[in-house]
Amino acid sequence: MFFDDERSNRLRPMILNDLVAQYMNDAERAKFLGLPESCRVRERVKIVSPDNLTMGEHCWVGEGAVLDASGGLEIGEHTSIGLNTLVFTHSSWLANMALENHSGSDLIERKPVKIGKGCFIGGLVVIMPGVTIGDFATVQPNSVVAKDVPERSLVAGNPARVFQRYDEEYIEAEVKRVREENARRRALSDDPSGWGSPSGDFSGK
Repeated sequence: MFFDDERSNRLRPMILNDLVAQYMNDAERAKFLGLPESCRVRERVKIVSPDNLTMGEHCWVGEGAVLDASGGLEIGEHTSIGLNTLVFTHSSWLANMALENHSGSDLIERKPVKIGKGCFIGGLVVIMPGVTIGDFATVQPNSVVAKDVPERSLVAGNPARVFQRYDEEYIEAEVKRVREENARRRALSDDPSGWGSPSGDFSGK
């Protein structure tokens, strides 16, 4: 049975879009959602109010992530959002406390979230409304981000706090280290044509 009221008729196209998107690959899904062609969006991703989402090039969103853009959500280029991560830009807390948690309550509060470029947001992270995450920040899995994160920092925990700061020289050194190790592994691998690090145990070689 389907309701024929204003709210149901407004929500139904979004529900159908979510259903259709599950039959697409990650590149098709990103294009279907109006995101840049270089982005990838995995299965079961939910975007609330997609018209309020701005996403840069070469972003990746993992399975089961929920991006609430109802209060405004900006994600910079080359940023990854881990699987089952929740980004909130609105809260109904006060509506619950005042016993006014009805549809259309004027006690819903919205605050934008900004995630910078070159960020790595691990899986199962919760980002609260109003938070800004600086460029090149890393948020470890299972963290709850309730306040701003400085650029070029690693945060973890509940609530998340800064555990490490890193500069451009540190990243350049890590890039060099990983590229050299991956080249060594590919040279020893039975399948040297793959990208990144080949699978297998190369520790004794």
